[in-house]
Amino acid sequence: MLAVGQAKLGIEDENLVKAMGPFGGGLGANGEVCGALIGALATLGLRFSRGNEKERDDLKVWSYSQELVKRFQEDVVKVYNSFLCRDISKVDWKDMDQYKRFYKGEGGKFLECQRIVGETVELVAELLDRSLK
Repeated sequence: MLAVGQAKLGIEDENLVKAMGPFGGGLGANGEVCGALIGALATLGLRFSRGNEKERDDLKVWSYSQELVKRFQEDVVKVYNSFLCRDISKVDWKDMDQYKRFYKGEGGKFLECQRIVGETVELVAELLDRSLK
């Protein structure tokens, strides 16, 4: 997610991508908020948020973030009735057997999560493209 955003914004910092790693599996493999949504919001932060205490946020951060969340709700939450990774993936991330089965592709949930991530990347790319016009 962040890698695509960086490419759109002309930023190249692999440490930003690394920093997002622990958000997978719903906030550190706790099944909480979907990492695709968190990564998408972080990507919008790259575009609109301040980089230090002397700068100011571009207030568009809020309207773009609200649109992102609204569309995520329409596309994902409507189907799964939740923002939570555990509800979307149907995985108890603390159960190593379930974790392994997920990544082996058993039950199709890994592919479903990849689809959600892909669609969320497309949404963020659309929002970034619009903001850069």
